[in-house]
Amino acid sequence: MAISITPLHPVFAAEVRGVDLTQPVDDAAFAETEAAFHRYGVLVFPDQPVTDAQQVDFSALFGPVITATQYHRDQPERRVPDNISDISNIGPDGELMAPDDERRMHHKANELWHTDGTFKHVPARCSLLSAREIPKADGNTEFADMRAAYDALPEDRKREIDDLVVEHSIFHSREKIGFSGYTEAARAGLPPVNQVLVRTHPATGRKALYLASHITHVIGWPEEKGRRLIDHLTEHATQPDFVYRHRWRPHDLVLWDNRCTMHRARPYDDLRERRVMHRTTVSDEVNSVEREQPDRAAAAG
Repeated sequence: MAISITPLHPVFAAEVRGVDLTQPVDDAAFAETEAAFHRYGVLVFPDQPVTDAQQVDFSALFGPVITATQYHRDQPERRVPDNISDISNIGPDGELMAPDDERRMHHKANELWHTDGTFKHVPARCSLLSAREIPKADGNTEFADMRAAYDALPEDRKREIDDLVVEHSIFHSREKIGFSGYTEAARAGLPPVNQVLVRTHPATGRKALYLASHITHVIGWPEEKGRRLIDHLTEHATQPDFVYRHRWRPHDLVLWDNRCTMHRARPYDDLRERRVMHRTTVSDEVNSVEREQPDRAAAAG
């Protein structure tokens, strides 16, 4: 069966049919998929009842699959393998999490606009989320095209931000929703890191805003001025013209490029309805400052 690709939004995101992710993907099918990935930034694969191992195998075609980060417990009990992030509202016992469960509070920050892995020195290249169980209503995910958002900026704004560097911290985004329940070991293991504010996609050459709720400040700017800039850019980048809302169906698998998209989860009744999602994350190669501004990175390092 030939692969078919159907756009889902005027500027990005597409649905891919004709490839079975429960089986090994051959070179020709992957070449078509990768080309679509670079073109659309977000790919939706419907009707893919993958196992965790099959999801990892497909993810590994895009690069090294990283071990899921554990933020809140020194030796947590896990429902899923170490290379799967459990983006669910159930615990290891299969029951809904309690209202005050730290894991639930950590996940609530996913409702802020963010990009995966920018709080790590080497950030994430792409993420793949598999819908195992979905709630009856809501719980959708929104994606924003950071390439189109950058293209739409005035030229003077582009010149202002093209060479800026910002600091990211996972704890900053969680504190925005009032949660700070992390151990000192967790904080020491994930210190703040610098990333560029505008990055160039290595495969397409297109520039994109590189935003996330993890951004604390703009390096070299007064703190309030930097925050106003980030707030302005985020508001600009998440206008309806740049946003695709995905309404989940059971066994959807969605792949997105963290180098040129931003996303957020939408609320649902997480104290009554189950939402079981398994995510794999593929690492990039180097820190974005090292890639985009090697001289500056060398001087800082």
